[in-house]
This record gives sequence, C-alpha cells and structure tokens, in this order.
Amino acid sequence: MAGTRVKARGESLLAERFAVFAECLLTGVWIAVASLGVVTYPAAFAAGVRHLRRRIAHEGGGRWEFVADFRTAVRGGWLAGLSGWAAVAAVWVDVQAVRAGIPGGPLVGAVGVCALIALVVAGLRAAAVWEPGARWRTLLAAAWRRTVLDPAGSFLIIGGLAVVVVSAWFAAPLAVPVLGAVAAAAVAVEERYRRR
Repeated sequence: MAGTRVKARGESLLAERFAVFAECLLTGVWIAVASLGVVTYPAAFAAGVRHLRRRIAHEGGGRWEFVADFRTAVRGGWLAGLSGWAAVAAVWVDVQAVRAGIPGGPLVGAVGVCALIALVVAGLRAAAVWEPGARWRTLLAAAWRRTVLDPAGSFLIIGGLAVVVVSAWFAAPLAVPVLGAVAAAAVAVEERYRRR
C-alpha cells in the first residue's frame, strides 16, 4: 500500500543510510530506462524523486508506484522535455557561431551555455517538487525563481550533474545509477529550501 508507513525494523543508522544509497542507485537505473523516450526525461526524474521521497519517509512504494507516477507525470512532462531539447538545439547553434568566428560569438556562446545550465537546474528542481495534478508550466516558473534565489542549492545540483558527466567519461555505464544520486540531491536541495 503506497500510503501506509513502513515501520523501521531496528536497523542501524549505517544500514539505513546504505539502503537509501542503494535505492538511489536503483532509482537512477529506473530514471535512465524511463528516459529512453527522449522527451520523457522530466517525467522520469519526477517519478524517481517522488519514489526517493517515499523511501526516505519510510512509506511503502516500489517500481509499480514509480511506473504509476511516471505515467501521470509524462502527460504534461513530455512537452517540458521537448522544450528542453529545443533549448539544447539553440545552444548548439550558439556554439557553432562561436566556432565560425562570428563577431561577439564567444560572448553569445558563453551566455547560451550558462542559460542552458540554469534551465537544466530549474527543470530538475521543478521535477523534484512534482506531485500528481501539478502543472509543469507552474512548476517550472516557481523552480526558475528558486534557482535564482537559492544559488547554493542550484550549485549543489550542478555538482551532482558534474558527477554524472565525470562518471560517464570514466565509464559510461556508471552514469546510469548516478542519476539517482542527482535525484537524491534534488530532494535534499528542495527540502533545505523549504525549511529556510
């Protein structure tokens, strides 16, 4: 039952934290698989974060709840995913302008890359607070404000994304489970912001 609270079984603190870490890695795999639809990555991340929030709160949940959340989130989330790819294409054009030597190209390219990073962080923060029935447009507008008003939290998420990139560079399969660590970082950042 998804809404019932699971009682702690007298685990040690170390065992509980390791279990959360293992759940993060598994959630990263789920997020990667659900993101194979190319435009489904916001919904996949939202479902993954919601799963981790349930796990941290010791509420029931598992892969079927993840699948149900993903199906609900993808209804509006695919449009957010499509918008994200449009932003990537715009930055790619900026980078090509830099490479072509167009006057002012380096400045435009740098602004484009910084804006893309900010949009990615805002998207992850929006997905981190997603609940069934929430509108993605509203979530993204609020997440954009939090991204700007909470630079420390935003840099923590950027650090998590950097770990994914380095993991992929080191050994591509490592990037898949590390996505769950980024989801956990987003949960922590949003909880930290909420308690301020």
